[in-house]
Amino acid sequence: MVAPRIFTSMLALAVLTAGTACSSAPPVTGGEPRAGGVAGDGVPAAADPTTSTTPAPAALTAEAYKSELDGRYDAMNKAMKSLADARSLKALDQRVVKAQESLQSAADELAALTPPPEVQTQHQAYVESLREVALQLGTSATKVGGRSLCTPGAVFTDLDDSLTALDRAGKALEDAGDYEADIVSVKASSKKNRRLRTGQFLRKGGSGGRSSLQIHNGGTRDAVVSLMRGKSKVYSVYVRKKGKFKINNVGDGNYRVYFTHGVDWDGKSRSFTRECSFERFQKSVRFKTTYTATQIRWHDWRITLHAIAGGNARTSKVDPDDFPS
Repeated sequence: MVAPRIFTSMLALAVLTAGTACSSAPPVTGGEPRAGGVAGDGVPAAADPTTSTTPAPAALTAEAYKSELDGRYDAMNKAMKSLADARSLKALDQRVVKAQESLQSAADELAALTPPPEVQTQHQAYVESLREVALQLGTSATKVGGRSLCTPGAVFTDLDDSLTALDRAGKALEDAGDYEADIVSVKASSKKNRRLRTGQFLRKGGSGGRSSLQIHNGGTRDAVVSLMRGKSKVYSVYVRKKGKFKINNVGDGNYRVYFTHGVDWDGKSRSFTRECSFERFQKSVRFKTTYTATQIRWHDWRITLHAIAGGNARTSKVDPDDFPS
């Protein structure tokens, strides 16, 4: 390591005096003192590299710019449509990440272009909007992973403001030069809180038994409880938070009990769009009717979907893709 050094520059003045010999020439008056000579060693100073300028890249022609846009439009449009078509949480988790990567890559590549001068402002706004949507998709991906968002519709609602800005920027670019830039065909809806009434069946299968199942949802989110007998879903019923409901006339058999909690029930996808969780009771429940000469006996069950003191039924998390659809 070289220690700092201080250089001191000194300007020496040399005074030349004339000889002592007398001259009859009259003194020169009225003149101005002048200095002459060349500073340094006489070599011209090198040009300062910081002042050199690199010629700006030539702007693309309208045709070349359109080709660049089209090359990225297809990939972005495909990624967003694929996201909208996700039919499971696993697919949604993967596709929201792919959409984020697609838009971020396109934004970086488009930012490196020099568009035709007449659309430069619109181009910059479009690139900035793409980056903002990509940023928001990254945030949405985290929410999907944490089950705060559970459906494509919920993701698009989460992107509402940034998608609106992108749609506006894309339209401005299209109007300025007939360029295809609208990559989002799915329009985001406002946040909803749709609910069914407690006791509304989504599926009501075999009955005729004498047993019953009492359900108490003391949690903070609505729930859907499903009873599986073998590989068949026999019952599926909606129970609001703090609600209770009894399924009567349950047929004999062993049933596995699944339940999902969440917010905003989407009837089309038959799932909650936000704050979703998926669980099942580890032990199955058995409904059995016994007939004797003098009596008919049967089993009734009561379950709670929230922790209670003295509860003896353990639950387990379920992979959303393994949850009864």
